[in-house]
Order: sequence, then structure tokens, then C-alpha cells
Amino acid sequence: MNNDLFADAARDVLADQCTPHVVRAIEAGGRTAEATTALWEQLEATGLADALLSEDDGGAGLGLGQVFGVLEQCGAHALPLPLGETMVARALLARAGVARPAGSITLARGERLADGGLRCALVRSGQVAGAVLVQTGTEWRLLGTGDAQGAAQALALDAALTWTAAQVQAAPAVEVNGALDARTLQAAVVAAQMAGALSSVFQRSLQYANERQQFGRPIGKFQAIQHQLAVMSEHVFAARMAAQLGCSGAGVLPDRLRVATAKARCSEAALVVAELAHAIHGAIGFTEEYDLQLFTRRLHAWRQTAGSEAYWYGVAGEALLDHPGMSLDIVRRITDVDAVL
Repeated sequence: MNNDLFADAARDVLADQCTPHVVRAIEAGGRTAEATTALWEQLEATGLADALLSEDDGGAGLGLGQVFGVLEQCGAHALPLPLGETMVARALLARAGVARPAGSITLARGERLADGGLRCALVRSGQVAGAVLVQTGTEWRLLGTGDAQGAAQALALDAALTWTAAQVQAAPAVEVNGALDARTLQAAVVAAQMAGALSSVFQRSLQYANERQQFGRPIGKFQAIQHQLAVMSEHVFAARMAAQLGCSGAGVLPDRLRVATAKARCSEAALVVAELAHAIHGAIGFTEEYDLQLFTRRLHAWRQTAGSEAYWYGVAGEALLDHPGMSLDIVRRITDVDAVL
């Protein structure tokens, strides 16, 4: 089965339904906005949200590697809804035999409070998701977002959410493989979306450099701009390769060391690419009206989601120090993957 078919389907839907106007409407209105409901209904109609479920559960039985292109397209269109996280969460719920709620689901790590409540300091897409699959230690709970006490985060779509003890006790517990952790799952999904957003920022910068005239010729003809574009392209394509590695593997069980490589490389690229893109645009990309900021704001927020490059380089470094053999064996373990067919 050709995974490009799924990426093409996602590209067609998002190009038509997830326009910059819709993205701004959802950022302004949150989960109750008409644009939020309308876009999610369009995504549900594609069947992509259930793609990681087995065929017996009504899905397509795909793995993370086979939907990498879909996740990449989510980032390339600045999708303001957690489609990737919903795909993973629904697969985990189906495996645990827990009924899947309607609407989108995001992933988060939380901490239990002294009174029995639960708090998540950062819930990505917490302002628009319908539910959150929360990990606290070895316990996973599916909690609704509508009744949670929320506080804003840096990105308009994110939130800090708190549930009372009664709400936590009423929420279904989800039995999840003990080897899984929410941070690794989310990092794999976010890295793939970052790869798409990085590519979109690069393409927009390249187009601007070829169209913007100064002293009678496109600014892309100046050596300084060419150098900036070359540096951007190196980061964009290296990040994409790393993000593909992060999604490789069977089912929805990514390899933690490959995810470390993916998230660290994408987060490192986010800073450089965003900075160079705004420099090439002469800083006009910071303005609210210009679409570039929709992507660079996400890159800065996603850089910190599920751990920045500092955290994941630390994970990779610990694996290298603990490895008794040659360092090259670690590299082979990360990069030797089967091609996704």
C-alpha cells in the first residue's frame, strides 16, 4: 500500500478546508467556534482519524510510519486541531477496549494534586480538543476538556488544565502498554508536523526571495540571501529525515532513541529556520496579517512541546554512554529501518 495516497488525501482536504482564514478563526474562537466544528467534521469524513485502528475496529490498520505524510501535511497547513494526537489516542483506546469519544483527543502528561485532582501544566491544543488522554505515572485517564479549569498558554491553542478529584474518578481509566509514555508518543507526532511546517516556511521564503525586487532584481539574486536559503534548506531536509526515523516502527510504538533524534533535530531546526525566514522577509512576517507567523509561532511552541532539543539530546547522550559497544552501533540502530511500503 502506498502511503503517499494518505498524504495526498490529507493535502487535498487541508488545502481546501484549512485555509489561513480558517486557522485564524479557530485560534480566535477555540473549541466552540463554528470553524472548529466544521473543520473537524471534514477531517472525520476522510477517515484519517481512525487510520491507526485495526480493520476489526473500523480503521485501516496502519502504523505511524505509514501516516508520516499525513502528519507532515498537518504541519504544512498549520492545522489548528490535534489530528495526529487523535489518531494515536484512538488506537490506544481501541486496544484498551475503552469507548472512543466523539471529537478530537490530545495527549498530555499530568500530576496528581494533594486533593485527588489532576493538573496538566501544558496541554497542546487544549483550547480546541474535546478530550485529553493524560498519563500520570503508570496511570492513564481519558478526561474531557469542557469542564476543566483552564489557563492560557503562549500559543493560543494550548492551555493548562486542571480537573477536580470527582472528575478524575469519573473519567475512564485506560490500560496502556507499560513501555509507552505520553512524551515519546507526542514527540514523534509533533516532530512529523514540525517537518511539514519547516518545509512550508522554507517554500514561502524561497518564493518571496524570487518575487521581492530590490535595486532592479529579485533579492534572491544577492549572495547573502542565497546563503540564508542554503542554510535553511540544510536544516529543513535534515529535520525531515530525522522526523521520518521518529515515526518508523511497528504500529503506534515508536522507538524512543529514534524519537529523540527526530525531536531534537526538528526543535534545533525550528529556531534557525524561523529566524532566517523572518530575516529574508525583512521582518514583515511578524505582522498579524502575514501568514508566515502562523507557521513560525507554531514552530516555537512545538519546539518546547514534549521536550526541547536539550531534553532529547540528553536522552540520546545517555543511550550513547550506556552503550557498551562501538558508537557506530548506536547510529546503525537509529538509521537502519525498513522502508515503508
